[in-house]
Amino acid sequence: MSAEREAIYELGDIVRLTAGGPEMTINQLISSYSGDRSFSGNYKAQWFAGKKLDSGTFPEESLELVRKRGEAK
Repeated sequence: MSAEREAIYELGDIVRLTAGGPEMTINQLISSYSGDRSFSGNYKAQWFAGKKLDSGTFPEESLELVRKRGEAK
């Protein structure tokens, strides 16, 4: 039995791609499809591209924390 993976980001955290780009808000932790509903290592995040709300799915390793939910800018 393998150890369950722990998410390092929480809903509402502000992140950015390690390669740069806009600030994004974590809005979903993606569960694995193995039936046990454990964290898969991927997050769904959303951001504004101008006035358009966009979203995407990103692996944890591609993200860096900008600030925790509720922290001032």
